[in-house]
Amino acid sequence: MTFLLCRFLLIFTICVATLAHAESTAPNMLLLGADLSKDAMILVGERGTILRSTDSGKSWQRHETGVTAAITSVSFAADGLHGWVAGHGALILTTTDGGETWSEAYQGENREDSFLDIHVVDQNTIIAVGAYGYYVESRDAGLTWKARYVQDEDSHLNRITRASDGTLYLAGERGSLLASADNGLEWQPIPAPYQGSFYGILPLQNGKLLAHGLRGHIYLSDNHVEDWSPVSIDSHPLLSVSYQLPDATIILAGQSRAFLISKDGGTTFQPWTDVNITTGLAAIIQGPDGKLWGLGEAGLSLLPTPQ
Repeated sequence: MTFLLCRFLLIFTICVATLAHAESTAPNMLLLGADLSKDAMILVGERGTILRSTDSGKSWQRHETGVTAAITSVSFAADGLHGWVAGHGALILTTTDGGETWSEAYQGENREDSFLDIHVVDQNTIIAVGAYGYYVESRDAGLTWKARYVQDEDSHLNRITRASDGTLYLAGERGSLLASADNGLEWQPIPAPYQGSFYGILPLQNGKLLAHGLRGHIYLSDNHVEDWSPVSIDSHPLLSVSYQLPDATIILAGQSRAFLISKDGGTTFQPWTDVNITTGLAAIIQGPDGKLWGLGEAGLSLLPTPQ
């Protein structure tokens, strides 16, 4: 089953106390999200998988959550201790110890709903978004949650990101692009440069914004989304993943062995030919030791340093 089908598959979910056991090698399973806690790398994926490494990926602990549905996303607060994961089955789990133990934080009424992304905005605000416009937020550090709609259509909301100035961005289906300057209290629609699916808006270190989506669509804005300039590439892949390294190198990846890098702030992209991965990616993370990892259909893969 392809990455996209797995991402939207709806499965019923239950939650129990977490257990952990050691994994000596890089995990080989569908992985969908990653983040850094205070002292560990945390990965999430199929069948309730939560993996934790305290040695920059040399070994892993797998936490048995009792969840049978896919976990699609993980996000930690600035303290590195408080974190949340979200996924299919309308379920959100939380940790207060950097990912060593997990418990249920929220269970939606309709277990056919799916979360596709979760983002910790600040110590009190957590936002989870997903399929068919699903949007749930907490304003009290996860004690209570409220579901609401932030757009008129029921388009999938794929990714939520945050710029250095605090502005939040949402990207989704059917040209769905939104921005919020008040931590998600109000969302304003952004005029979209095309009406297909977007998989993210990446705020860049140079202050520009990079939007990416289906069929190789890439757009760059240097005036906070008033205008978008198309960025041309030689292929038309689904670009679901974006990441910027500390040296400002931009990485785009996704399906059909799509790996692109930009060294000029997103103005142009070239194929990243050093990558030896033949399956789709769902996320990229840089470990505490600086090594770069890709997550997706083939599990966890070490990525080369872009040249």
